[in-house]
Amino acid sequence: MSNTLNGAQAMVRSLEAHGVKHIFGLCGDTTLPFYDAMLQLDHWITHVLTRDERSATYMADAYSRVTGRVGVCEGPSGGGATYILPGLIEASESSYAVLGITTDVAVASYGRYPLTEVDQEALMRPLTKWNTVIRRADHIPRMVRKAFRAMTTGRSGAAHLGLPYDIQYDSVEAADIWADPKLGSYPAYRTGPDPDSVAAAVDAILSAGSPLIVCGGGVVISGAMDELDRLATRLDIPVATSISGQGSLAETHPNCLGVVGSNGGTDETWEAMTGADLVVFMGCRAGSTTTSRWEAPKQGTRIVHCDVDPMVVGAVLPTEVAVVGDLRLTLEALNAELDRRKQGEASMGGASAVADIRRRKFEKFDALAASDEFPIRPERIIAALQRTLPEDATIVSDPGTSCPYFSAYYTLPKPGRHFITNRAHGALGYSLSAALGAWFGAPERKTVALMGDGSFGFTCGELETVTRSRAPITYIVFSNSNFGWIKASQHDDCDARYYNVDFNRTDQAAVAAAYGVKSWRVEDSTKLESVLKEALAHDGPTLVDVICQPLEEARAPVRRWMG
Repeated sequence: MSNTLNGAQAMVRSLEAHGVKHIFGLCGDTTLPFYDAMLQLDHWITHVLTRDERSATYMADAYSRVTGRVGVCEGPSGGGATYILPGLIEASESSYAVLGITTDVAVASYGRYPLTEVDQEALMRPLTKWNTVIRRADHIPRMVRKAFRAMTTGRSGAAHLGLPYDIQYDSVEAADIWADPKLGSYPAYRTGPDPDSVAAAVDAILSAGSPLIVCGGGVVISGAMDELDRLATRLDIPVATSISGQGSLAETHPNCLGVVGSNGGTDETWEAMTGADLVVFMGCRAGSTTTSRWEAPKQGTRIVHCDVDPMVVGAVLPTEVAVVGDLRLTLEALNAELDRRKQGEASMGGASAVADIRRRKFEKFDALAASDEFPIRPERIIAALQRTLPEDATIVSDPGTSCPYFSAYYTLPKPGRHFITNRAHGALGYSLSAALGAWFGAPERKTVALMGDGSFGFTCGELETVTRSRAPITYIVFSNSNFGWIKASQHDDCDARYYNVDFNRTDQAAVAAAYGVKSWRVEDSTKLESVLKEALAHDGPTLVDVICQPLEEARAPVRRWMG
């Protein structure tokens, strides 16, 4: 290797030094030197050409979620920079490490009204944990190092680097390109909790009569599932989750209650939240969805809050004990404190309470899931998926029709990140493209994406990327010819006055077939399961378009629609 590289080559080598294996992105005028560097250099990075910058960021997001490594996406200046925004804010707010690289107009042209000029640094500032536009080529290696440090330490999140056109041609000393290998994955440089707060948390939990642990996404991000299992089992405490927290425990675990809150929760699981005399929020921000707009925990309920981010603990509810630290280290410390006290096992009735709640919840579900009515009930689809998907499948869902049904009623058989949905900002069109990132991250697992037909219309062009990648992903579309979430809300909030939420029925199976995807359209519920089995077994991308019951006619597990 020569002693100097140009700026574009230095960017590629800096990413390689941090262990990056995949980049998702879309070409543009300002990316010419960057693409040329990727072509000419000998490196191990696979670049996946997408059809939309939004999709590139969603792919990087899901890739990061399943691998625990930094996901990388890139796009050109102007429209490319603005299109990349939705995925960056989703990743940052959901605490996943995603690096967005947007090439930019030349520094020499700033302020002279060049085509596609936008203040990228100002644009990205409120959306990311850290961002900068690099204005000198010799700054590239250190700015990449700083971005990776920001993304992977503390509360993980997204970062942005702007890479102007002209500095991609300027010289960089090869010796300046190095990386801390610990920063390629996250959490990096974990920080443990204060021992006094750990002891106080144990005191509080042991003094409670009916405690409940509520987990957000932080448990899985931290890889704290085994320590959570040990704590919940030894004290027999029920464990509920937010949608983002699914996978904190296997949902077959005797102490795993399932999802609570206004989306994906049910009346039965909500009983545990309202009946608890102490709630331990574990990597959960106690936001509007998990608390059903702060309806519970009720005033006077004791709160223990554990989180890596000190800005989160005690921010929403009066907190008796705040424990700030990495969640795996926090749970290890809680278990060690119980060991020190020789507190081996205690029975707080968690498993028996969970069994009763789940029995009552699934009695209702099973009756609906057995229905042969037309259009096909969403419950029937979830039950068919439960019987046909492999245990280690990765399931990606848009936040619309499919998400509350899946979160409420599909029982995830393994802990870890097996279910992915974009809960922070809920943009439609996420799952179709995110599924490809998830597959690149874990190709040994079957990847399945769920979405409504409204979501399908956002990003169906990425089916070309999927077929080009030869990714054996199965897509399932819940087709009801409307933006179901909004129509159901108009049904309940506006006395069924519907306005501009319906659209023409499209044959999603025919659209997918045009892209080279093997596809089926299912209207008969008795044929659904056999079609799903055939789709899952096919060695290539598949899509099943299911004509299903619209949300405004259903009993979706969304609390404001179930009252």
